[in-house]
Amino acid sequence: MLGGAAAAGAAVALVLTLVFPGDDGTDDRGAPAGPSPTASAPTASDPTSPPSASGTSTLRSGEPGTPTDASGSPSGTATALPGGYEPYTDPEGFTVARPAGWVRDAVPSQYGIDVVNYRSSDGELRLQVYQVEEASPEASFELFLSDETPKAEGFRKLSLQTLDDGDFTGSRLEYVADSIKGEPDVGTWHVVDERFVAADGEVYAIAAYGADADGRDDERELLLTALGHFCPPDTTCGTGADAL
Repeated sequence: MLGGAAAAGAAVALVLTLVFPGDDGTDDRGAPAGPSPTASAPTASDPTSPPSASGTSTLRSGEPGTPTDASGSPSGTATALPGGYEPYTDPEGFTVARPAGWVRDAVPSQYGIDVVNYRSSDGELRLQVYQVEEASPEASFELFLSDETPKAEGFRKLSLQTLDDGDFTGSRLEYVADSIKGEPDVGTWHVVDERFVAADGEVYAIAAYGADADGRDDERELLLTALGHFCPPDTTCGTGADAL
């Protein structure tokens, strides 16, 4: 769960590829640049400008950075990282739990932090983190799932859950797709994509990609572990020994 007018055109294509959902029917903002969507592709920026991640804030219960249960809502119980995972402070400033030894790459984004990817050695599992421009998780998924956003052959939504619970605001989309541009041919891909309001007031996305053929639990575990230990840039998260 990359002489004059020609160069300028290529730059525009790259920018559009990074701004809009993937033209292969996935919201894969970290894939290598390819053919860009048309200039009329929709945007959904937040006119109210959410709070910036400046200074230090304390993470409230129920936001990413505290333990979560399988539903994505706060468990209220501190948990250690599963075996094979490590806390990782990314050059973009956020902290996340990722499988130890995974390879990092990043591509620029026109909004917020770079789009960051962590991949397994065989490239068949991927964890992606980026910042969302839309005003809310719900608005972001509405844009992606709208008729105006192209869908790849084989794209199928499995579920879309609203996970709002107390101080936590988030939504999780689970889907399959026949292929993802720039990624290995693993057959059908299974993707679990959660978008949420973090402790700094900004909306972020964490998505896990993997082969559907070997079951769906590995992508779900990857997402939930990363989400449960996520802390946005310039923010202090968690308390005591369990804080990352």
